Amino acid sequence: MTSPSPDYYAVLRIPRGATQQEIARAYRALMRRHHPDVASGDAVPAELQPIMEAFAVLRDPQRRAAYDAEFPGTPSAAGDSARQPQDIPVRVVRPREPPFRVTPVRWESGPWA
Repeated sequence: MTSPSPDYYAVLRIPRGATQQEIARAYRALMRRHHPDVASGDAVPAELQPIMEAFAVLRDPQRRAAYDAEFPGTPSAAGDSARQPQDIPVRVVRPREPPFRVTPVRWESGPWA
């Protein structure tokens, strides 16, 4: 007997009709929240595996269609039609200044000139 597959939509906290952009944003936000290098140190690496599995299936349209056909009545499907899309915040980090400064060359006069 095989164990039932988890509800990948619930793992990523997105509705079943989510777009590819919503899937990617949810994945990035959850990875930032649970990744041990980025999080405050209290992250559990075991929580990353279901997130990565869910993203691997849902980002590929063919695998997603096969998953939806295999599990049409998952618990997250109930009430999704009335549910509004969830806005998942993604922090964009931009550098404040360039890593190095380019200035014009100033030629010096010396004994060789």
